[in-house]
Amino acid sequence: MSRYRIGSFLFLIYILVGLYVAWIYDYITPALLKNVAEALLATFLWFVILLGGDLHVG
Repeated sequence: MSRYRIGSFLFLIYILVGLYVAWIYDYITPALLKNVAEALLATFLWFVILLGGDLHVG
């Protein structure tokens, strides 16, 4: 395994553990995830909004 792959794997583990800790301590909530999903949809599908569409999740 190359150094790059080992470094990438460790970085991925670091991010996943950080997400888990943030979820456990309520820094990440279902409401936050819903808002982020709506923001991403609005960013990538902005033309739907201009045509009168609704991208609200739920």
